[in-house]
Amino acid sequence: MLITVTFLLTLGTIAADIFVWLRRVRRSGSALRRRLFAAWCILSDLLPFAIAVVNWTSSDNTTPVMSFSMWCFWLYLLLVLPRLLYYVFRLCRLPRVGAVAGVALAAALVWGATYGRTKLVVNRVTVRSERLPASFDGFRVAQFSDVHVGSMVHPERELRRLVAALNALQPDVVLFCGDLVNIRFSELTDSVRRILSGLKAPCGVYSVTGNHDVGVYIRDTLSLPAAENLRRLVAAQRSMGWHVLEDTTAYLVRGGDSIALTGISFDRELQEFRHSFHLPTLDLSDAYRGVPDSLFDITLSHLPQLWPNITALGRGDLTLSGHVHSMQLQLHLFGRRYSPAQWLYDRWSGRYDCPGSTLYINDGIGYVGYPMRLGAYPEITLFTLTR
Repeated sequence: MLITVTFLLTLGTIAADIFVWLRRVRRSGSALRRRLFAAWCILSDLLPFAIAVVNWTSSDNTTPVMSFSMWCFWLYLLLVLPRLLYYVFRLCRLPRVGAVAGVALAAALVWGATYGRTKLVVNRVTVRSERLPASFDGFRVAQFSDVHVGSMVHPERELRRLVAALNALQPDVVLFCGDLVNIRFSELTDSVRRILSGLKAPCGVYSVTGNHDVGVYIRDTLSLPAAENLRRLVAAQRSMGWHVLEDTTAYLVRGGDSIALTGISFDRELQEFRHSFHLPTLDLSDAYRGVPDSLFDITLSHLPQLWPNITALGRGDLTLSGHVHSMQLQLHLFGRRYSPAQWLYDRWSGRYDCPGSTLYINDGIGYVGYPMRLGAYPEITLFTLTR
């Protein structure tokens, strides 16, 4: 999807640049102005091709290659989008307005890649259910998702802030909804594991895997097969004291009552559908095997598109997901939210309710594609369960 959009954007930008050159710049009496304009256009328009060449000639998606690609793509957006915005206003005979709008857009892109990228927010949500046992009334659940350690600029610094923020909330349980790494398990260095092992909650820390965790983006699978990557990733999480739920259910006990906590692993067969509105019908019943229907159930699923499958089984009083990030772009306008994620997903951020079930999609912590967040900031969600 991102490749297609970038390709179309590049073609459109080149066409717009040629049009502006022929209609206006070529007629300018200033040779310096013509040279500067040509250099700006050529260098920026070539950036996607430079990214493609680096990726095509690399033997694997290493962390340096992915970082180079992300930051080059952000630079491309910074150089191209304000220019296109100016062109639009210039066509409307509002060049000064276009100049101001272009500068404002450039400033927003810089802000999103600096401050917005790490602006951690805590959203508090109350979930009421008559099925919740009395002992769990007031139970506090902290959710986070999509860390993508390998894409972080300063992973240790960013993770320390994350762990400190989670622990400060004093949740009863901490739940992680997948995509801990960006490409491979080795992103979990000793120092990263040491920091993440500092997460504490009375009922523990539980996690599931996401599409970035299972090795589907590793190109050199001879050196590191996907299955081996997943095995080592799960082992690393368990060494941090986390409980990894692999299509299984655990039970949280409090005051003689219990609730079910089910984790659905990312299925590699869903990789091609990960950005689809709807997923193929899946049999998820194994994850709930032996779980009494009477128990209140929290289900962790990286992909929010699995919610209909979960509710069809009569499970998931509360389903927690991630994956979408709101595509790291979200506009809040007149009490409503807008994001390009709406073009790909029925449900893309925040809370959704249907009779007897609630879905919450966390916007994630890290970033992919481009190292920037605007409006969709790194999120921790704190749920309070009540009767």
